Amino acid sequence: MELLDKLDVAVLNELQQDGRMTSADLAEKIGLSPSATLRRIRRLEEAGVIDRYVMLVNPAAVGRSVSVFVEVSLNSQAEELLEEFEAAIREAPQVMSCYLMAGDSDYRVHVICEDVAGYEQLHQFLASLPHVASLRSNFAIREVCARTELALN
Repeated sequence: MELLDKLDVAVLNELQQDGRMTSADLAEKIGLSPSATLRRIRRLEEAGVIDRYVMLVNPAAVGRSVSVFVEVSLNSQAEELLEEFEAAIREAPQVMSCYLMAGDSDYRVHVICEDVAGYEQLHQFLASLPHVASLRSNFAIREVCARTELALN
């Protein structure tokens, strides 16, 4: 997709704040007609700029208060081994994100659990994944900042 114009940015900024906003409300906020706004949204969706619509659950409100960042090192970086590990890690519902890294570890995995005992079970699962050589866990004390909005201005 070509560069975003100022109306695209306005659409994206508004929808990042409230993905349930109607196209009529959005149109009013950005100064376009509802039909033009809807066409713009569809174009951004089709181009893959808008990836998906979600709602966010507060983990602590549902009893998931332990957030852990796990550094995973594999015993090899061969492409097929990376693919096997990645396929397996996607199956763990406690995994919130997983990134292939450059640096001291191969992957950085963010998991959320009910408690430390729940993490102990998950740790055993992670250690059993294909080609895992070592794990290093870092427990978050508190969340300082978490954004879901990508700054586009």
